[in-house]
Formats: sequence, C-alpha cells, structure tokens
Amino acid sequence: MAEAERLRIERQVGLGVIVAVIVQAGAVLLWAGSASARLDEVQDELRRQGPVAERLARIEEQAVASREALERIEARLERIEGRGR
Repeated sequence: MAEAERLRIERQVGLGVIVAVIVQAGAVLLWAGSASARLDEVQDELRRQGPVAERLARIEEQAVASREALERIEARLERIEGRGR
C-alpha cells in the first residue's frame, strides 16, 4: 500500500506553474511576431532589389559583348598590321 501511494501523481497544479506557462506562451507569441516582421522586411527588400538585379544582369551581358567586340577589333588590327609589314 505504501508503494502505491508513492507512485500516485497529484493532479494539483500550483499557481507558479500556471503563471510560468502563461509567461512562456506570451514570450513565444512575441518572438513569433518579431520573426514575422523580420521576414516581411526581408521580402520587401528582395522586391526592391529585383529590378536592380535585372539591370545588373543586362549590364554584365553588355560588358561581355563589348569585350568580345574589342577582341575581334584587336584581332583585325593585328591581321592588318601583319599584312602591312
């Protein structure tokens, strides 16, 4: 009988436990709200950077095309100089 009494779980919950659970739940909600706000800021920043990224890609392609054109011009000049000698 003594063993059965030791294994018995009390169903009473102290006020401190209830307050701790409420405080923790509030902290979780605050954390989730701030995380959501940070994600919204990051998404807004990505939306603003979209057109800039597209322009940068176009400029990079133009730079590659210009470099290729310059290499062709230099090759032609070298051929012309080689004929003139």
